[in-house]
Amino acid sequence: MQVRDAMSKQVLLVGPEHTLRQAASMMASRRVGSAVVIDPDAQGIGIMTERDVLYAIGANLDPDTETVGGHITWDVVYAGPDWTLEDAALAMSRGGFRHLVVLDGTEVVGVVSVRDIMRVWAADRERV
Repeated sequence: MQVRDAMSKQVLLVGPEHTLRQAASMMASRRVGSAVVIDPDAQGIGIMTERDVLYAIGANLDPDTETVGGHITWDVVYAGPDWTLEDAALAMSRGGFRHLVVLDGTEVVGVVSVRDIMRVWAADRERV
């Protein structure tokens, strides 16, 4: 199985100027654990996860004034849609990630999470 079989194609995009509360609210309403961040003033594509929001709040930062821009992970491992799920799982394990941004060339086509991989693998095992 490949990443394209498990990835979420509905990607939440946020900007660096969004507050943490706005980003968390959008993530909660879409029931996703990450948001892809595209900053026109920066190089590349970043990601912000629920863990980033948790760390910020745990550090007593105000989610109504603190912006996403200060909590973006830029050191992102990107998966390709043709990667195997095993390759994605290994990349997540090595990097300590729970989400990978999926790129087809330079275009964001999805996000794959540990939960996505588990869901697909479990469904495959049930068919056996």
